[in-house]
Amino acid sequence: MNLMRDREEISKKLNIGKELLYLTKPECMNIGITLDRILQLTREALIAHGKKEYEMPAKIGVHPSEEVFYHAMPAYVPSKKAVGMKWIECYPNNPNLFNLPQTTGLLILNDILSGCPIAIMDSTWLTAMRTPAVTVLAAAALHPEAESFGMFGCGVQGIEHIRFIVKTLKKLKKIYIYDVKESAMDYLIKTVQPNIEIEIIKGQNPQQLAEKCEVLSSATIIVKNTLSVVKDEWISKGQTVLPCDLNTFWDPKISRRADKYIVDSIEEHELFSKMGYFPDGLPTIACETGEILAGIKEGRTSKDELIVCSNIGMAVCDVVVGREIFDIALKNNMGTILSL
Repeated sequence: MNLMRDREEISKKLNIGKELLYLTKPECMNIGITLDRILQLTREALIAHGKKEYEMPAKIGVHPSEEVFYHAMPAYVPSKKAVGMKWIECYPNNPNLFNLPQTTGLLILNDILSGCPIAIMDSTWLTAMRTPAVTVLAAAALHPEAESFGMFGCGVQGIEHIRFIVKTLKKLKKIYIYDVKESAMDYLIKTVQPNIEIEIIKGQNPQQLAEKCEVLSSATIIVKNTLSVVKDEWISKGQTVLPCDLNTFWDPKISRRADKYIVDSIEEHELFSKMGYFPDGLPTIACETGEILAGIKEGRTSKDELIVCSNIGMAVCDVVVGREIFDIALKNNMGTILSL
């Protein structure tokens, strides 16, 4: 990694220390990164994490109210020349109260040699991309033969999970979806079905999905009190469960009796547990998602194993994908250069 050469390339477009590049959400969305490229970048970030080739402290935050959190998410991934921090907040009631996303935020990138900020960009779209990328990479590593996938939550994350899952589960035949809002299910099908060949089926209730699908994921709200929408008795041996919403959606008994409970970051799950998001206690953790992808730890070793893999989002993925967005924008003269 030649950091000086990298800095010189950036300096051709940006006066480092005096200027930075600002990118809006629409600019990030239209930057031209394909789903396949996001999957590749996310895989590389997870493998770096699995090999411990990174620096990333657990999320620190503030909590203006009981169910709200703001998180500072810094990370450094040397192999990708990516260092920066995502500042993100979670307001579960935003969709109902203000017609706004549950999470919004910004990503800041820095020049590694001088520390000067080189970019500020929206992180909402980036988060919406890297989150399902992690889920579907884990799904392929843990359950590659799966023919059915079930998605709880049909908002932005749900839509992207369906778009991504067909990229990694190559034997998939049916996709089931469920949301408390039927209009959200209809919108997902209208948006995604024309672009994929696999049938998307609107679920009648959570139990139907839980009992019919080999691989299941959820991207709903994140609250401390476990909702236990999916009951323990609905889940069987041989299934793979991939929550994106901590301990909110699933009966805690499911994770506790799983043959393997895997997480993206042990340190961050322990932090959330201390904050009260696992009121029944954190299940015994087998390993981290990146260790599976890096080939350091084993994933599924028997078709009868029940596996739960909880991925709550890591800054290593954010800065790696963010750095790619920055590089493309700079090369193509996109965004707005602002004075420091």
